[in-house]
Amino acid sequence: MSKNTKIVTGTNTRLSYANIWEPKSINGGKEKYSVSLIIPKDDTKTIQAINQAIDAAIEEGIGKFGGKKPNKAVLKLPLRDGDIEKDDANYANSYFLNASSITAPQIVDKHVQPILDRDEVYSGYYARVSISFYAFNTNGNRGVACGLGNIQKIRDGEPLGGRSTAVDDFSAIDDEPDFLA
Repeated sequence: MSKNTKIVTGTNTRLSYANIWEPKSINGGKEKYSVSLIIPKDDTKTIQAINQAIDAAIEEGIGKFGGKKPNKAVLKLPLRDGDIEKDDANYANSYFLNASSITAPQIVDKHVQPILDRDEVYSGYYARVSISFYAFNTNGNRGVACGLGNIQKIRDGEPLGGRSTAVDDFSAIDDEPDFLA
């Protein structure tokens, strides 16, 4: 991989399906760290950088495509349209891509200090993410995939997935519950 295939997203990128603390197996495959990145369509700088990195990955991967540059339209590409492919308001007016790695990402705050508290990092927060693109040709599937690099938390966001906290679910009880009486 070259510097042409690696980018860092803008600060309005939102994380979803953030499996970034422990690797997980998806559909019985190899365990990986992974995340879905939701990128607003108005973040044209990030979208342009992603498209340039995808083009560079295709050029660098010509050897995987039999020595010929394939038509981009026939390749499986990582950048997808949330308005078309997702029935989820969180993906509206956004593109998304899935990034994964067998190596754990470093997760840092705005000051590039490591984040150790897992509650600080969740699906729904905003971050800058380093990602790299590479060509693949496996069992007739040809395209460009996205590798996960490191993550810098920028700011909190509404948690995705509908998970509530204990404070949301319960109120304090001052004495013994009624069922023990």
